[in-house]
Amino acid sequence: MEYNKLTDIELIERITGYDKEALTELYDRYSGLLFTLIKKIVSDEKIAGTILIEVFTIIFKKAKYFDFSSDNPYVWIVSIARNRAVDSLRRNRSSAATKEFYNSSYEDAYILPLISPEIDGLDIETANNISSSIESAYNRLTEIQRHVINLAYFEGYTINEITKSLNLPIETVRTKIMTSIFSLRDKLMEK
Repeated sequence: MEYNKLTDIELIERITGYDKEALTELYDRYSGLLFTLIKKIVSDEKIAGTILIEVFTIIFKKAKYFDFSSDNPYVWIVSIARNRAVDSLRRNRSSAATKEFYNSSYEDAYILPLISPEIDGLDIETANNISSSIESAYNRLTEIQRHVINLAYFEGYTINEITKSLNLPIETVRTKIMTSIFSLRDKLMEK
């Protein structure tokens, strides 16, 4: 079988049956992108490599949780990588007592994303084609908008942590994050 001709969804279907060749093909397609994303979040190349392996282990073990009706494997895979990288940052910032909270049910609840079927389908080729537009729109945000997006989405800070860091009321922080996201969306739609 020529795995390189299968769609991402077909690969995930095969991975639900623990097909290692399908996982290898998915790794070949996504590892470069995911490593770049993870390294942006955790900075350390060795830790990023470890997390990348963990991401594909999660995909292999948890492929059955993919919602095939969402038709959005790209978003699911990238979300797992982002969530696992942010999880790593949060674990490093957590106290020993909090670390006991992390277990396999935690992974199911916080690492595996729930993708709304209302989100448009996206594949890696399309994502690569629009990446410069996204970067351009991001760069046109104000400095504070970029800062809150970085804190929330790339540095993995919770709303409460951002509130303390910026010394602002929680509703102000929520509003700033939502305003930043809507502004990013609007700037993307301008093109």
